[in-house]
Amino acid sequence: MTGKELDRSVHQQLRTLSKENAEGVAQHLVMVAALLEAEDLQGAEAHAETAVRRAGRVPAAREALGMVAYRKGDWARALSEFRTVRRLSGSSHLLPLMVDAERGLGRPERALELATSPEAKTLTTEERVELAIVISGIRRDLGQLDASLQSLEIPQLGGSSRKPWSARLSYAYAEALLALGRRDEARDWFARAVAADEDLETDAADRLAELDGVVLTDILEGEDED
Repeated sequence: MTGKELDRSVHQQLRTLSKENAEGVAQHLVMVAALLEAEDLQGAEAHAETAVRRAGRVPAAREALGMVAYRKGDWARALSEFRTVRRLSGSSHLLPLMVDAERGLGRPERALELATSPEAKTLTTEERVELAIVISGIRRDLGQLDASLQSLEIPQLGGSSRKPWSARLSYAYAEALLALGRRDEARDWFARAVAADEDLETDAADRLAELDGVVLTDILEGEDED
């Protein structure tokens, strides 16, 4: 890990640091990403905290720590770090995660208020899709099943299956349909999610099999480990 693996925008942020410190922080940020990918949250947290100690006013460092907290379900810490990122950078790109953190803290009304704030209008298409998915989940939590479905009926729902958000959006729509008891339609959308989910981001295949009455078993279950 050299630190050069980071996006150019992150390197731009690190230019406020000394060369030696910038290189060290970059390496820690690369390690955070790698360890999150490997599901090593403890290791990722250690690197993120070190990056923040060395570069507390660099948005990318605070975002890394916030992402680790988010993955751990530490909603209060994640929300605090994401707010700091917004204050330091002026960007609201983490708004969907902030809304989801408010949801995790059991504050659905505050989450919905944040989701409809003026900052939401500045989001990219992909970020707006993620926000719609979060809003749908909040509405479902509140028992507002029709509103949960309607939250996902956005132009991107009928778009190309090759988009980065296609699998997650189709999956969320299938879940919203299933909550309404519309099993056949839900099955179709889980199937769409499977077709779009080349990176296996979701368990859409398992959900589809479940609806089809297929029982999946682990052929290694019960075997002694070597």
